[in-house]
Amino acid sequence: MELGMNEITLHDLVFVPFISAKEIEATVESLAKKLDHDYAGKHPTLLVVLNGAFVFAADLVRKISIPIHIDFVKLSSYSGMGSSGKMTEHFTWQSSFRNKHVIIVEDIVDTGHTLSFLKNKISEENPASLEVTCLLFKPGAYQYQEAIHYKGHEIPNDFVVGYGLDYDGLGRNLDCIYRKKN
Repeated sequence: MELGMNEITLHDLVFVPFISAKEIEATVESLAKKLDHDYAGKHPTLLVVLNGAFVFAADLVRKISIPIHIDFVKLSSYSGMGSSGKMTEHFTWQSSFRNKHVIIVEDIVDTGHTLSFLKNKISEENPASLEVTCLLFKPGAYQYQEAIHYKGHEIPNDFVVGYGLDYDGLGRNLDCIYRKKN
């Protein structure tokens, strides 16, 4: 679906178009160029946070031209439209991050709790560097001081779906991002 399409209904909520597929593509391209520049010669490992970041990560890695390693972690703290406050690890990465450059790939950073949990866990392995790239960042919800260096769109504290983001399992397959209708 392209921006300009009508609103959609997922379960009991109505969503309206917010960020188009073309805008997302341009953002992914821009982030890939920054990573190519900043990590040239460093062979970073991209740690993709599942499930939400899989679409963003797939597009991002195809745009990155430097050699990279890819690994995955699956964490959850969301239920419905809000965080449960409890972090659940479904599976963790297989790589060693000791003396490696690690880039966490997130779909969205809102409160930052998942990211903080993950960064603390990775830091125990003494990586050479640790950064984050995310497609969406909610500065109004973010509760930490650490800067996110590679962020796509800064958005208000709205509930969004599409491009990997879901509402109780629905909406991940949409090629643009929708926000909950007020």
